[in-house]
Amino acid sequence: MATLQHIITLYTSFFHSESLSVIKIQGDASSRQYFRMTGAAGSCIACFDPAFSGIAAEQYNFLMMQKLLSENNIPVPSIITVDEQNGLLLQEDCGELLLQNVFGTVDEPTIPNRYREILDLLVRLQSICGDKKMQPFSLSFDQEKLMFEFDFFIEHALQNYFAPRFNHSSISALRSEFEKIAEILVQPQHFVLNHRDFHSRNILIHHNKPVIIDFQDARMGLPQYDAVSLIKDSYIQLDSPLVEELKVYHYNQLRSHDLSAMTFDEYLYYFDIMAFQRNIKAIGTFCYQTTVKKNSSFEHSIAPTLAYLPDYICARPELRAAGKLLQPLLDGVVA
Repeated sequence: MATLQHIITLYTSFFHSESLSVIKIQGDASSRQYFRMTGAAGSCIACFDPAFSGIAAEQYNFLMMQKLLSENNIPVPSIITVDEQNGLLLQEDCGELLLQNVFGTVDEPTIPNRYREILDLLVRLQSICGDKKMQPFSLSFDQEKLMFEFDFFIEHALQNYFAPRFNHSSISALRSEFEKIAEILVQPQHFVLNHRDFHSRNILIHHNKPVIIDFQDARMGLPQYDAVSLIKDSYIQLDSPLVEELKVYHYNQLRSHDLSAMTFDEYLYYFDIMAFQRNIKAIGTFCYQTTVKKNSSFEHSIAPTLAYLPDYICARPELRAAGKLLQPLLDGVVA
């Protein structure tokens, strides 16, 4: 495998070590590949990203974001070396303990404090400002981006994975409702920097501290976007009292950092509308991975994510028309 040989060459040339072991790591829902490299000099994580091949390091989103976050004291893996020609980079190995994996262990009682600590970190990230003409500040969850994600759900969830259960004549009406929902969420006056995939699989616990990964798609949006990803996570379902406590905690932190002029009722309103959109987006991704990429590892997250939707639909009249059209999907997961 040419990529693996290039990774080995990069490691051995940097560390001047010939003896090493290579273990492939399960990646995310992207085309990136990850490997743990362990040799006499220690271990590191190698990443191969086809999108990095042949472009300058300063133009590669991941490296731009790693630099920005590091400069603002956000804990992210450090970069060891890069090979632009072959789309490779070596980065610090921050271990294998994901936030998701803390659940069900002896450390589970620490979870409420851990989530508050992570929300503190999120608010620090959301406080970062920069040139609006430069990435990631030039990108946002605008109407086009939100509708791209809704359309992705329509294509891969409704027209493919759920095709036998969904009335295809309803798609036009549903898309119209999605457009109205997207319009509600385009509130540039409230936008802050968002990680964009801020959930329990993208937060490592290293030396008992959270470390953020998979941050290359950051853009501007409502502060609720990342909060929804963390609190209404497709991979972990938090207890309702903790969910409500964390909403209050995030809101108060936003206010104390002068990042939001919303009232708490407004915060909760946009939280629910944003959660609907974000969970719909996630379901589209899971269905795509299952049906197109033939990657079954995401399929078990579809039903838990669908199960979040009725609460938002019930709470917000603006979602009820879309909810009614989606009812054939919800009947399968809600008693």
